[in-house]
Amino acid sequence: MSQFLLTWIITALSLLITAYLVPGIIIKGLMVAAIAALVMGLINAVVRPILILFTLPLTFLSLGLFLFVINAISFSLVSYFTPGFEINSFWDALFGSIILSFVSSVLSQALEPREV
Repeated sequence: MSQFLLTWIITALSLLITAYLVPGIIIKGLMVAAIAALVMGLINAVVRPILILFTLPLTFLSLGLFLFVINAISFSLVSYFTPGFEINSFWDALFGSIILSFVSSVLSQALEPREV
């Protein structure tokens, strides 16, 4: 349970940092970021695998680059289902999803406890 809570907090913080760095992404508070983190987890668990399966030939032909588009679509879906979280354009979603992945991985490395 504590690993889930830590991942949720890291995702919410990553969303806030991403909204600060990308001008076209707006998050109207910490509670909105926490809700968006939960919605993101649900979309990444349910919708994203279906999108990847349906677009597999296109992903294969683009040598995997179409996965960036899938991530942007998933990120846009999170903003659609979360009130107070807005993404202005597709390009903001694309750059935001890339920055979110980077920030989230850096925070995960910095905040997760290490085994000795």
